[in-house]
Amino acid sequence: MSVNTPLSVHAAETLLFFTLLQLTVIVLTGRFGGALARRLGQTAAVGEIVIGILLGPSLFGLLAPDVFHVVFHSASGTPLQILSQIGLILLMFQIGLEFDFAHLGARSNRRAVLWIGIASMLAPFALGLGFGAFSAATLSPQAGGEISALFIATSFSITALPILGRILVDFNLHRTPLGVIAISAAAFNDVVGWLLLALVTTLAVSHFEPAAFGLKVLLVLGFALLWLYVARPLMHRAIRHFQAGGDDLSPNLLGVVLAAIFISAMCTYQIGIFAIFGGFMMGVILHDQVRLVQAWKAQISPFVLVFFLPIFFTYTGLRTDIGGLSSATLWAWCALLVALATLGKFGGAYLAARWCGMSRPQAGVMGALMNTRALMELIVINVGYDLGAISRNVFTMLALMAIFSTVITAPMLRLWLPRLATTEPTEQGCVDSAKA
Repeated sequence: MSVNTPLSVHAAETLLFFTLLQLTVIVLTGRFGGALARRLGQTAAVGEIVIGILLGPSLFGLLAPDVFHVVFHSASGTPLQILSQIGLILLMFQIGLEFDFAHLGARSNRRAVLWIGIASMLAPFALGLGFGAFSAATLSPQAGGEISALFIATSFSITALPILGRILVDFNLHRTPLGVIAISAAAFNDVVGWLLLALVTTLAVSHFEPAAFGLKVLLVLGFALLWLYVARPLMHRAIRHFQAGGDDLSPNLLGVVLAAIFISAMCTYQIGIFAIFGGFMMGVILHDQVRLVQAWKAQISPFVLVFFLPIFFTYTGLRTDIGGLSSATLWAWCALLVALATLGKFGGAYLAARWCGMSRPQAGVMGALMNTRALMELIVINVGYDLGAISRNVFTMLALMAIFSTVITAPMLRLWLPRLATTEPTEQGCVDSAKA
């Protein structure tokens, strides 16, 4: 049968109709969730994440199963999945662009940044590894215990750098020494976290075979070196060429950048790790192109955040079934997971900050900020779920943990900030705030 028969045209139009219906619901509810979250003193991303979860079987599918089925199951979910992945690649590119590595090399409070960054990764990683190993046989029997434990440990360790940046601005902390330490420690945390996720993904796809794993590691290292020393100067030269006419992001330059992002994503897919890493790496090598970064944020970023990001949140929500935690035992596991993740992240950052000479309120603020996970957590758990490293129940538990850890950040800051002393971190322990 020809691909142009009336039947195939009708099928295509039906798929288009339901995809447009899904996108209309997602975009409008995403804006509503963001606006409502701001009214409640949260960031817009918190509202969008919660709305994305509620659009899934956890609420929409529970309260109106027939309507839920019509909207999300009348046609193939492939278009939504593909749009979600394209949006995630573009979002990871933006995250790479936003990495300010100058924070990591700043002399001011450098040792505090290092110790808080290390402690806020090692403590939750250790707790996550223990929880994952202990619970794997019960919660994720389909996966190997080692790989399940590694993904849970990685998800415990991550910090949501973009959300943290927004929170610092909202609370007017972004230009204070405390805010600089937090964003720098989070940047260090995320650099290590993404490398760790790439490593764990490589372990998963190689099935712990030493030769296969070694080859994957070499390919990843080769990709990173090629992008840093070949792709980076070529892209910088192309950017200078297209910007010579005075336009920071001309249509031709935008086309080149988009093609480069997609090629980078295809390369990481081909070497055996997720395409999102390619998008992130392209952002990293272009983060110092100030005119490009500013133009991207002004012209492209709003569309990515308004259109693509809610699609990813909803796609995650469709996988999250709170009703699937159907027993007291599963909810007990969930409570333990949330408690350990919070204790590890908040406790590690708090103790490191205290050791570095910060006051209790300052250390409390630091712990609250480093405990923010949000979007980054959702990216990690989607990777783990796609690889079969975690079950749907564990996926739901980790999604709830991501929401909880982000929602409590603002209330915790409102609790600790009024207690702050008039002085910032002193020159005791490992804090060196006198050096600029």
